[in-house]
Amino acid sequence: MAIAAPSPAEACPHHRDDAEVRPPDHSWTEAERLLTLDRYAILDTPPERDFDDIVRLAADLLEAPVAAVNLIDASRQWAKAEVGLGQREWPLSHSICLQAIHHPGGLVVPDIAGDARFASLPMAEGAPRLRFYAGIPLQTPEGLPLGTLCVLDTNPRPEGLTPRQRMALETLARQVMAQLELRRLRTEQQNTALLNQQILDSATDFAIIGMDLDGRVTSWNAGAEAVLGWRAAEMLGQTTHPIFTPEDHAAGRPRAERREALEKGFSTDERWHLRADGSTFWASGSLRVLRNEAGEAAGFVKLLRDRTEQHKAGEALNASNERYRLIARATADAVWNWDLARNRMEWTEALEATYGHPPGTVEPSQAWWLAQIHPDDRARVEQGLRATIAGGESHWAQEHRFRRADGSHATVLSRGFVLRGAGGRAVRMIGAMLDLSGLRQAEAALRRSEDRLRLATAAARIGTFDYHVQSNHLSWDNRCHELFGVPPGQPVSYESTFLPGLHPEDREATHAAVLRALDPAGTRSFSIEYRAIGLTDGVERWVAANGQALFEAGVATRLIGTVLDIGTRKLAEARQRELNARLEALVEARTHELRKSEEQLRQSQKMEAVGQLTGGLAHDFNNLLAGISGNLELLSARMAQGRHKEVERHATAAQGAAKRAAALTHRLLAFSRRQTLDPRPTDANRLVVGMEDLVRRTVGPAITLEVVQAGGLWPTLVDPHQLENALLNLCINARDAMPKGGRLTIETANRWLDNQAARDQDLPPGQYISLCVSDTGTGMTPEVAAKAFDPFFTTKPLGQGTGLGLSMIYGFTRQSGGQARIYSEPGRGTVVCLYLPRHLGEAEAPEQASGVPAPSPARIGKTVLVVDDEPTVRMLVMEVLEELGYAALEAADGPTGLRLLQSDARIDLLVTDVGLPGGMNGRQMADAAREARPDLKVLFITGYAENAVVGNGYLEPGMHVMTKPFALEALAARIKELITAD
Repeated sequence: MAIAAPSPAEACPHHRDDAEVRPPDHSWTEAERLLTLDRYAILDTPPERDFDDIVRLAADLLEAPVAAVNLIDASRQWAKAEVGLGQREWPLSHSICLQAIHHPGGLVVPDIAGDARFASLPMAEGAPRLRFYAGIPLQTPEGLPLGTLCVLDTNPRPEGLTPRQRMALETLARQVMAQLELRRLRTEQQNTALLNQQILDSATDFAIIGMDLDGRVTSWNAGAEAVLGWRAAEMLGQTTHPIFTPEDHAAGRPRAERREALEKGFSTDERWHLRADGSTFWASGSLRVLRNEAGEAAGFVKLLRDRTEQHKAGEALNASNERYRLIARATADAVWNWDLARNRMEWTEALEATYGHPPGTVEPSQAWWLAQIHPDDRARVEQGLRATIAGGESHWAQEHRFRRADGSHATVLSRGFVLRGAGGRAVRMIGAMLDLSGLRQAEAALRRSEDRLRLATAAARIGTFDYHVQSNHLSWDNRCHELFGVPPGQPVSYESTFLPGLHPEDREATHAAVLRALDPAGTRSFSIEYRAIGLTDGVERWVAANGQALFEAGVATRLIGTVLDIGTRKLAEARQRELNARLEALVEARTHELRKSEEQLRQSQKMEAVGQLTGGLAHDFNNLLAGISGNLELLSARMAQGRHKEVERHATAAQGAAKRAAALTHRLLAFSRRQTLDPRPTDANRLVVGMEDLVRRTVGPAITLEVVQAGGLWPTLVDPHQLENALLNLCINARDAMPKGGRLTIETANRWLDNQAARDQDLPPGQYISLCVSDTGTGMTPEVAAKAFDPFFTTKPLGQGTGLGLSMIYGFTRQSGGQARIYSEPGRGTVVCLYLPRHLGEAEAPEQASGVPAPSPARIGKTVLVVDDEPTVRMLVMEVLEELGYAALEAADGPTGLRLLQSDARIDLLVTDVGLPGGMNGRQMADAAREARPDLKVLFITGYAENAVVGNGYLEPGMHVMTKPFALEALAARIKELITAD
């Protein structure tokens, strides 16, 4: 594009002669320009966001790395906002903007280095080596340039600016100037408000009272305190009721005064009023309506002045009261007081504050005022004044332009009130000028802000929509058209464009979201993500839409909002989900590998434990079998030799080895928690007392025994014989841990385990009893204590312990629903506690100790069925029955025994093993037999753990159990007891 030709001053950029720099057609001088710049009070102020946003937008729109708002002072160039420069001040000798302000249309330098005017500037020769410049002057409404909005580039642009770029730069330059004007206006308004408040407070003989529409005080000036006597703190928020006389209240004057003011705009107040001390005074004043920007009544201002003396003297108070009332009415404006008789016009200080005219330059005449009015408006204003004064009217108002001291013109609204004397002759006119420039500038700034919003949404690629519900009219901007694949400008509608343009899977949800927004009882807002299918291009696009519904009288009228393309975000989310899925698959595979490794480790540990257990069993049973088989061989040899006296000794030794084998089997079953128990409601206190003598004899006199019983100890459901064995075993272990003597304590207690305590003990929460045995012996290390319950683990010397005692206790306790715990410290002793569940019932009476009596002859006629797969066992039981005098039937498996039970044969008692061949165990056979013989008595004899079949250790009524091996005398007694029992 064309570049403006340089003037003589531009050819020498360092020259500051106004006559050379300023072209002849300029209507301003440098002094005027600098005075105007000073009036804006912008130099050396902190950064402000509005200016920074414009600079960033300029750099973005013109694709330039550098942009700035530069102001040209007398000796420097100062940047109010900049991007890419890193500094805010330069000497004028380095400035291109100094030349640009003399070009109203702007200055464009395509290549600074190639332009003789600017090639030697530091910015062209040194960092950052700027090559391109474009600047638009920042001109006041009067045409005075204050500086420029410029952009610079490190690359030359031979083509200069495109028309679109120039339009954008000019638009942004006007926006900068609008911000400067708005900033100056706010500063002047703040100064004016402060000055007006000072004026109000200085009027100490005027009571100026602000009120809301209900008559409550909102402001109370110093004059009100002086005239009426109440302080502001006493009256704020209160009604003006106290200042009116009882007569005025009776006549409803306060309400009527406000009503009249609302109807006419003001109401006069000439009457007696009350002070805080109860005295009365004659007040002259008025009540005027305060209106907001929309012209709606927002409150009242009441002016009162004490005119008691003047009223008594008969002076005419109307003119003075009106004058002061109007001063208060126009406190925010430049107030004038025109004495018509003397043609003298006086102004308040606001004339200088608002329009810049110092008092010394203002002539006190109407002619001076008219001379400041714009020539095009002067005749109209003068004619209006004359008509008001001559026509007998009291109010005059006109809008016109008024010259400021700097030569610019402000748009003002002048208002005046005519005061008339006797006969209606006008004697005085009081009025004020309201500066409307700020309002007009604000309106222009609003328009520019709307333009900027449009530019910003376009730059951000945000679309907007406006749906008029009642008329079913839908408006889209170009971005909305683009997202739905519709050509720009083509008419659209909700039913024929929006809904068909939605992805079929998203259409129902999106339509429902719109309906919820339009429902008065719904969300009233619209926010959803959906897919749009281009109606002409078929392209699928992800869209985020947000909107707000507007309602009138409870009915939705419009839905306004924005749309944004979120396709990039959705693609990233899909990739993230894919990545997460891969990670989850990797984690799952790794977890599977870990679980497999853990299972292999558990299997290895299990096999190690099985090896240890079987090794110990083999060792102990080999010893026992050697004793049994050796003694039986010697018994046979002695009988063959006829040495009958030695037979009893070898038989006794063989029986002892067999009993020790039975005890070992019993302990193994207890450890495995699969022994057959006979649980009964048991009083642990009573059990401990019953064993106290036995324990004392067992531990010996070197150990002090102490028994601590809990009062009110709960019963527990446990096999009392096994609990006695466990207690005795613990006491023997405690004794062995105290070879030099010590203290052994047996203690019972009730325990209530909450969630945390139960987790610590590996038990369900609830009520338990504890039976603890503590000693003051050698104690155990943590490593030893951790293995104490392991089978065959013992710290005793070889041959003095099997290592199954504590493991038996642990298995019995766990099978009974409880827990066993060890607490030990080397050198201080050990505590072993058994935790057993509380039984909600009464404990049974203890059994009377008795030996096994020799069986007496049984009653004839009773029949017993014996079922066992071991012929030797059947033979033994049959011989016992024969000696008792009972008839006996036998079977080797479950099906054979069941056929006998289902026959007509008399059977009074079934004696059966649990584990039987033939596909039916003893428990299944007994249950089937009871279908036909419900009262059948059953005695299970078992040599290993079958409690899962028997019923987890609990037998039904009429069923009993004996554990192999057993003494034949005990078997005979038990059979007779069951047959003879009712």
